[in-house]
Amino acid sequence: MAHTDHLYKLIELTGTSSNSIEEAVNNAFARASKTVRNMRWFEVVETRGAIEDGKVAQWQVTIKVGFTMDD
Repeated sequence: MAHTDHLYKLIELTGTSSNSIEEAVNNAFARASKTVRNMRWFEVVETRGAIEDGKVAQWQVTIKVGFTMDD
């Protein structure tokens, strides 16, 4: 029976967006995908925002991303 064990490396990224938390996460992935391969999962570890004139002006989301190492 074949069994594959995975080794994951973790990095922490912070994405921003003026529209939404989801877009902030996707912006972080979009930039990271230019240099990081094999991203498999993420965990949101912190959510912040900036306020201007009594309204949310920007979302900032910090995520931990797990990716598999190349053989």
